[in-house]
Amino acid sequence: MTTVRLVGQDTIQINDRIFADFGHGEIGKLSFSADLVTVKTGKNANTVYASNASGEQATLVIKLLRGSSDDKIMNTWMNSQKSDLTKWVLLNGEIAKNLGTGIDDGSGNGVSVTDIYILTGGVFTKNLESTVNVEGDVEQAIATYTLQFAVASRSIS
Repeated sequence: MTTVRLVGQDTIQINDRIFADFGHGEIGKLSFSADLVTVKTGKNANTVYASNASGEQATLVIKLLRGSSDDKIMNTWMNSQKSDLTKWVLLNGEIAKNLGTGIDDGSGNGVSVTDIYILTGGVFTKNLESTVNVEGDVEQAIATYTLQFAVASRSIS
């Protein structure tokens, strides 16, 4: 049997603010750079498995329209972090991906599920770059923020 997924109306929220001022294409990406478990195999195939806490860390890259209200609030938060890291209040967030099945639930509506990442312990890890281009490069109108979160737990409801 064929399985269908309808995707749309995803949200990115940081510190209770739902972001809306996005550019084009890929506007946000959550990635994990470390493995959850480290595995080492030695002589006679003896193997050791060790939990790697760094595997819980997640990087969020978010692309906002430069100069928009969302860009302004992110810039304010970043400057606050830079001014005194020891007094900085860590960011929290949520990425919600809404998925439909294309199947009638009996009431004329489609069945849907939500794939949610809860992000905790966030900081800005890179400064913003800027481009000046006279050939019409649209990326010069995008502010790309890179954040690191201590934990990004996933649930499906």
